Parts: sequence; C-alpha cells; structure tokens
Amino acid sequence: MSDTDTGGLPRVSAIVLAWKAEPLLRRSVESLLASAKVDVEVVLVDNGCTTDDVTVLAELPGVVVVGEGENLGFSAGCNLGVSASSGDYVALVNGDAIVEPTTLARLVEELVTRPDVGIAAGAVRLADEPELLNSSGNEVHVLGVSWIGGFRQRETRSEPTETAGAMGACLVTSRAHWDRLGGFDHHYFAYHEDADLSIRTWRVGLRVVNVPDAVALHRYEFSRNSFKYYLVERNRLMFVSTLWSGRALFLLGGPFLALELVMLLLATKEGWLRDKLKGYRWLWQHRRHLRTRRRMLQTERTVPDREWMRVLTDRFDTPLISPPGVGVLNAAMSAYWRLVRRWI
Repeated sequence: MSDTDTGGLPRVSAIVLAWKAEPLLRRSVESLLASAKVDVEVVLVDNGCTTDDVTVLAELPGVVVVGEGENLGFSAGCNLGVSASSGDYVALVNGDAIVEPTTLARLVEELVTRPDVGIAAGAVRLADEPELLNSSGNEVHVLGVSWIGGFRQRETRSEPTETAGAMGACLVTSRAHWDRLGGFDHHYFAYHEDADLSIRTWRVGLRVVNVPDAVALHRYEFSRNSFKYYLVERNRLMFVSTLWSGRALFLLGGPFLALELVMLLLATKEGWLRDKLKGYRWLWQHRRHLRTRRRMLQTERTVPDREWMRVLTDRFDTPLISPPGVGVLNAAMSAYWRLVRRWI
C-alpha cells in the first residue's frame, strides 16, 4: 500500500503472538486495526494457538498470519513476525493487551520528533483495574535483575520519562533500529529479551522512554512456576555475561556471587533448585554462543559504560519478589555501587 493510498500515514507493523487460548486476542488485534493516524498491519504469529482465533482473524483486512503453530517462544516468535512485516515501524504488542486508538500514533510521534529516542514504550495498565499501572517502564538492576516499574500505582506523569527497560507488552521502534540490533536473540526464548534490546539501545547512544498518554490495557498475571524461574534466572546470567564489560563484571564480581547465593537459597526454599541448576547447565552447554554474542555486543557499544549504566538501579524495589534479607542487600549494594561506579 502506497503513502498516497494511506494519506502519507506512518506504516506500522504490529507483531502479535497467538499462544494457547487467549481470551483477549481478538480484541487485541481489533484494537490495533482500529488505530488512528497510522497505517497498521497486524502480523499474527501462530505460536501454538489452541483455538480458532488465528483462522478467524486471518480473514480480517490488514492481518497477515505467519508461523506453523509451534511455540517458538516470545523472542523467536517476534523475530519471525518482524521478518514478515512491511512497516517502517515495528510495534510489539502482547495478545492479552488492548491498545487505545491513539497509542501507536503517539509512540511513533515520540520516535519521529525525538531522534535520540530508539524505543518508545506505552504506559501499560491493568485490564481489570485500568486506573492502576501495570508498568511505567521496567527497572534493570546493576546485577541484571529486571522487573516492572510503577506496579499498581496511579499515573501521575504528564510527559514521557526515561526508563532502563521497555516492557515488551507494548513498544514501538523503527524497523531500521530493530535491524541494526538484529532483533532478539532467540536463545532467550522468553523473559529478559526486552531488557536486552533496551540496554543495547542505551549502549548505542539512543534513549528508551515510556509515554504516559500511550495506553495499553494488559491482562497481567505474575505466574510463579519453576519453568519461569528457570528462564528468568538463566536469562539474567546470559544478559549480564554478554552485555556487561569485563571491568564491570570484575568490580561487581562479589555482589554477583552474593546474589547467586541468595537465589540458590531462595530456590531451595521455594522448591525450584533443580531448575536453577538446570540454568547453569544450559549456560555451560551454550558457552560458545555466549562467547560469540559477547564479542559482538562489546564491539557494538558506542557509549562508555559509565554513561549507559546510569540508567540502572542499585536497589531491589519490586513487590513481586522479595529475596531473603533484601533490606540488608539493598543497603550494602547501594554503598558498594557508589564506591565502584567511578571505576566502571
């Protein structure tokens, strides 16, 4: 479709994954198609949908279906969707998220009017309690842990705010930036891939922002299962081992070991120690990939570590997980980070 046909509107490809039975999937896709001031195509990735939603949605104008019904994970599923897209902008929107009519246009506007912005993320609110935030941007800790910021708070912002991480449930970036970074590393499968993309954006000199008036309603549930903890912990270690500089890893070596001990104790207490150990085994088995990726990412960086690492936090401040002794850990980590960050 030409710009003339669409009145010169920005072309946005919204990537939506269809996995299992998602009650909001049809509403999610329909809300994207109803977006104002942008020309939208929805690339629907059949990632193992167990209902007839993909078949039904495939009949709608503006919907392209890809995938063979195999669960590729969030990372590889998004990569597949982007590879089949045609827009100048890429939107990642969860199949359980419903965007407002102006959300995509507002996020594109942020990218267009602020050339130093690489990723613009929506203010994600809880679908069941839309007056409360699901995420105003994701926090990323100096030790690699990532979590949603602003959870269950009321929106008080009137302007976009910088954030370390963009929540993958609703974000927009240019296709050029996506291609520059090569999309997601499919080895993540799920969790931390959005943190990886965001931190890499900061490391090449572009900002990540969260836009309060670009709203998406999200059917959010914090699942507590051993497979999730396996992926989150495994991916955290892959994340820091490939993105953090050798000097940062050396200076943070003590705190990293302390956190590992805490997580091992937590895994033992909560019954997912086997999954924690399975993560170590996976990292060892994929050490060649990690070495190759680390070389690539260290070469890619254009911003000094001391500058991009300012977006990280030194405190665990999430209501979702509370490791044993979190207060002592925060006090010690904050003091230590103030001491060593000048040498990063």
